[in-house]
Amino acid sequence: MSTLFSPARRRRTLRATAAALALSAALVTAGCGASDRSDGGAPGASAAAGFPVTVDNCGVKTTYDKPPSRVVTIHQHPAELMLALGLEDRMVGTAFPDSAVLPELRKAYEAIPELAEREPSFEKILDAEPDFVYGGYGSAFAENEGRSRKAFADAGIDTYLNREYCGEKRITMEDTYAEIRTVAGIFGVPDRADDLVADLRGRVDKASAAVKGEAKVPVFVYDSGDKSAFTAGGKGLGTDLIRLAGGENVFGDLDEVFGDVSWEQVVERRPEVIAIYDYAGAGSVEQKKKFLLSQPALADVPAVRNKRFVVLPLTATLVGIRSAHAVGDLARGLHPASFR
Repeated sequence: MSTLFSPARRRRTLRATAAALALSAALVTAGCGASDRSDGGAPGASAAAGFPVTVDNCGVKTTYDKPPSRVVTIHQHPAELMLALGLEDRMVGTAFPDSAVLPELRKAYEAIPELAEREPSFEKILDAEPDFVYGGYGSAFAENEGRSRKAFADAGIDTYLNREYCGEKRITMEDTYAEIRTVAGIFGVPDRADDLVADLRGRVDKASAAVKGEAKVPVFVYDSGDKSAFTAGGKGLGTDLIRLAGGENVFGDLDEVFGDVSWEQVVERRPEVIAIYDYAGAGSVEQKKKFLLSQPALADVPAVRNKRFVVLPLTATLVGIRSAHAVGDLARGLHPASFR
């Protein structure tokens, strides 16, 4: 694989690590009481309403007697989810941004120290003195890099892994809503989750209603790769985003979150639209388009022949607050006539 698309190797490692960590889907096993923005489990609060809260996350069961007060997020989508819940006062470090931060969150995000461009070392995280680490990909807790969840637990630090990388079931938008509610429960702010979920669900419902009754458009997700194609499989959220937008992932039968397929398979499945995932270090969108359009073997693929591309930031395709926005962007790209 060329150096232009070498991040695909890194992303394979992220997902392989996630599979190794996976034991069960995340769910809250104890309820949370009501709270509001003014004092919902704020650091230093004398009482924590609704606690204790017990969460079983990828097989790691944790009981919280009070909300965490010093949080490090590894990868961008956990950071944005925290910020969307108004929890910036708890965040003492971020790491590994994939895409430009949402404009409405940018100021708050930039005020939080960035510990590393990629995953920070265990020691670097300890320097921030967190009591909670929230990872987006499985590589956040890579044992071979000294960041296992056990290592953090031994250091007295709680951890949480984005449920998309628990690895046991296909992920849908309902998991996004559940992720938001679980994190809000850990921090004692369930009312904020109600508001955020209602907003995101409304966005999705509006986009889906606009394309209701339209024929499903075959979609190929192009993440990266030249000798083979690194694409979204049926286990990840991307497949459900495509479905909600009035499309069908041509590799929805791939039993992985992401995986490699051959270009011959892409040709055989004749996608009508290609969704290009955009993220730092994987080559620009224009480079990816140029590559696809320059391959003689792909010339008769309808999406290539008609130059039908939809570009999505990688962060928008993951379990986090952007996925609802991605449904709308996809729907417009797949069924433009429905939005005129």
